[in-house]
Amino acid sequence: MQASVERIAGYGANPKQHHFSPYTMNGGTVLAVAGEDFAVIASDTRLSEGFSIYTRDSPKTYQLSDKTILGCSGFHGDILTFTKRIEARLKFYEHEHNKKMSSPAVAAMVSTMLYYRRFFPFYVYNIIAGLDEEGKGCVFSFDPVGSYEREACRAAGTASSMLQPLLDNQINFKNMEGVEQVPLSREKAVALVKDVFISAAERDIYTGDTLLVQVISKDGVQTERVPLRRD
Repeated sequence: MQASVERIAGYGANPKQHHFSPYTMNGGTVLAVAGEDFAVIASDTRLSEGFSIYTRDSPKTYQLSDKTILGCSGFHGDILTFTKRIEARLKFYEHEHNKKMSSPAVAAMVSTMLYYRRFFPFYVYNIIAGLDEEGKGCVFSFDPVGSYEREACRAAGTASSMLQPLLDNQINFKNMEGVEQVPLSREKAVALVKDVFISAAERDIYTGDTLLVQVISKDGVQTERVPLRRD
């Protein structure tokens, strides 16, 4: 009896470690490509966690102006909070300066907002696509604490490791020595985006349902929906 009491007492005295995370990963993939006078940004519409699909119609792109679109993947709660704060700042800027913020300026603002939260960062991977002041296509990629750079193409999200090598090969011409580099046309960029997302949907369970492709040009934003795998 005494031994049983000691075992019970000893069990209660052992320390227990409890784990808690304020984050979760809701899957999905975003991708952006910059051309000479256009930019393409695309995302799937599946919102999931683990093996559960919450909704099949949740695009991960947010149009900030007629020349700037933000793509976000990661924790959906942080995405909603972060995009609301961005929209509020854009409205303040427009009322104060009587003009809309340019895409490079939006990228700089997003960087400072992410860095401000560097000790408890938003679990969000951001990509900005749009046109700069000269009318040229631009793509900016970010890490969760604000570091960013301008690139020709970038993928983020659960399927990014599959998409980025193909983009580097087809757009940045990496590992293609001796191949003539042809300027990227709008039609080729859109076709490439569709192809890589169809491939990603076959191999990543968190990417699927519908592909939302948005082309940004001087004429505005053109949107196209393409079906993807639904299982």
